[in-house]
Amino acid sequence: MTAFDTYGTSTHTARQLADLLTDRLGAVFVERDSDYLGIYLLATLNDATRLQVQPNAIPGDDGDNDLYDEQHPDLPVLLLVTAPGPDPALRDQLAGIEGLARLTPTRS
Repeated sequence: MTAFDTYGTSTHTARQLADLLTDRLGAVFVERDSDYLGIYLLATLNDATRLQVQPNAIPGDDGDNDLYDEQHPDLPVLLLVTAPGPDPALRDQLAGIEGLARLTPTRS
């Protein structure tokens, strides 16, 4: 069962958050550029958990930015976590990052 979690912050920039995650988890982030998402940072942990740090404002078709997470317009940076299954230990580590809030956990 794949587990998805979304976190957000207004305290850290995308690069600052990626650096914090690198320090805590040993994650190695690579900068990516997407027509849909714009520039974002991606890391994959040993257990195939993907960590994606991205701006909430993404390029819109009309030249204006759209919000990736419209329910949280006050959070300019998002962390999207995709894990092979629920990971309480990772959730605890992320909970220890000041200014990072868990927003919408879902499972599929």
